[in-house]
Amino acid sequence: MGTGQTNQPRVGNPTMPRYEASPRQNRLRSGREQGQDRTSGAPGLLWMGPVLVLALALALPDALVLWTPAEAHPLPAQDHPARLHHIVPQLRDVFGWGNLTCPVCKGLFTVINLGLKKEPNVARVGSVAIKLCNLLKIAPPAVCQSIIHLFEDDMVEAWRRSVLSPSEACGLLLGSTCGHWDIFSSWNISLPSVPKPPPKPPSPPAPGAPVSRVLFLTDLHWDHDYLEGMDPDCADPLCCRRGSGRPPASQPGAGYWGEYSKCDLPLRTLESLLSGLGPAGPFNMVYWTGDIPAHDVWHQTRQDQLRALTTVTALVRKFLGPVPVYPAVGNHESTPVNSFPPPFIEGNHSSGWLYEAMAKAWEPWLPAEALRTLRIGGFYALSPYPGLRLISLNMNFCSRENFWLLINSTDPAGQLQWLVGELQAAEDRGDKVHIIGHIPPGHCLKSWSWNYYRIIARYENTLAGQFFGHTHVDEFEVFYDEETLSRPLAVAFLAPSATTYIGLNPGYRVYQIDGNYSGSSHVVLDHETYILNLTQANVPGAMPHWQLLYRARETYGLLNALPEAWHNLVYRMRGDMQLFQTFWFLYHKGHPPSEPCGTPCRLATLCAQLSGRADSPALCRHLVPGGSLPEAQGLWPRPLFC
Repeated sequence: MGTGQTNQPRVGNPTMPRYEASPRQNRLRSGREQGQDRTSGAPGLLWMGPVLVLALALALPDALVLWTPAEAHPLPAQDHPARLHHIVPQLRDVFGWGNLTCPVCKGLFTVINLGLKKEPNVARVGSVAIKLCNLLKIAPPAVCQSIIHLFEDDMVEAWRRSVLSPSEACGLLLGSTCGHWDIFSSWNISLPSVPKPPPKPPSPPAPGAPVSRVLFLTDLHWDHDYLEGMDPDCADPLCCRRGSGRPPASQPGAGYWGEYSKCDLPLRTLESLLSGLGPAGPFNMVYWTGDIPAHDVWHQTRQDQLRALTTVTALVRKFLGPVPVYPAVGNHESTPVNSFPPPFIEGNHSSGWLYEAMAKAWEPWLPAEALRTLRIGGFYALSPYPGLRLISLNMNFCSRENFWLLINSTDPAGQLQWLVGELQAAEDRGDKVHIIGHIPPGHCLKSWSWNYYRIIARYENTLAGQFFGHTHVDEFEVFYDEETLSRPLAVAFLAPSATTYIGLNPGYRVYQIDGNYSGSSHVVLDHETYILNLTQANVPGAMPHWQLLYRARETYGLLNALPEAWHNLVYRMRGDMQLFQTFWFLYHKGHPPSEPCGTPCRLATLCAQLSGRADSPALCRHLVPGGSLPEAQGLWPRPLFC
């Protein structure tokens, strides 16, 4: 077996390789385990002027632009009101808002709304925002200027169209006595009146039944400006690039194949990954859940994004040949990043330029009907085999960072209602369903996430697998029955990234799935994770060697890979520190932070595996005797990544 593998039931044994954390990684990750909010100070706080600052706080939350790196660690990001309320006092001091009264506030925002609808002065708003960005030291001056120029036009358009009333804006700014702020209010999708069939867990496949191997790629993040030897610890949000400069003489530069820092991948590393897939194959199909471009989000153009799309798609097709590939849309595919307006936004502000390019690039893999809905809203459904339906969701319509949802966050593009229709039709036919997407459901807007949770519970017999990415680390989310929150009925697998961002080994996943035969359950039977050990690969003269890191059932001692097994694993890790350390090591793709994961960190990590529903800490009360988690208070909602 290759380095990083083991014949033991778990990886956490004395023979397990312990890759040392680099000094650079230690600096990047310092403060995490002490509960520091990893997103504080991010260029997501690039407001568009003092009066519009709160609108932009909603539209460009902290995790958007990666000033403080998005860590591979489940520490908290504050929800919108909490995050803004600690910023508001600073803005009042800077702009003299201390005496702002409720009537004046409402009058001011009424004038702003009228003014923007009549003649939004984008340049003037952007100029003020740049000054504010520099004043608050949100990012280096060049980044402040570039990111605001990139976002200002779309942001003003979204604000102009938004339903944020003066009362809502002032309620957010001055408190509930001045108005009610509930821009992301609750809503419900409609479920069919067809009664839910009795729950029926899948039967184990018969010995010798066919098994499908599905390659899963996510978060490739190709950086066309990656340059060996450049500074991996630069001042910009993304380093190891031509503009990063040389590192100090005492520090090494970026490695040839990648770097344990806030850096993405050169194309040669992606070529190495795809050309070295042989030992992990052969594959029946590929699920590819997006995030193709790099994290240089402050100066991306549509041309840059389309170059990344076409270049990497051609690379995937070159090395995988006739194997069918089924993609999903990531949050980094658009520019500005996270900008995915609903289909009713037309003209230059729409996402038509991106969806049309995707349809053209992916036409060899997708049938006509899938291409049609892809062009409309970035989602589609198809049948890879008889008896299996694949649904690719555009999870940007659930994203807390998609500022276009300020206009209307209620089931954008009607995607969830469409999903219900697809699942009901599959149930009627007796088909099984796989769902793929980029952002995991537990990281979505609360109402979207809760509606999705209801849908999964209703169609538990039909749904055979859920596959997501986005977090860059190796984890999962368990779904429960809504009546008791005690019976695990589904699991979403969150696969680790190809990119190193931040401080990780490159990696990919292979799922073993009940295969293509009559009566197949199409459930996940096991999965394997492969990595490139950068410490070894960057040794002068060495060649990259992609190696098996672990197999899930073997390493964790799972009887199967069904939801109950993952539920039980969480509770086993609660009392078995060695097992949790194994999980922690694999969670980071074999390159964990040097700081120990203390009790709050451990409980937050375990809690995050227990629910595919946003803002749902109730499940965590079962993790400790007595049903309370005083050590983990404040660790919800879930962190935002990338």
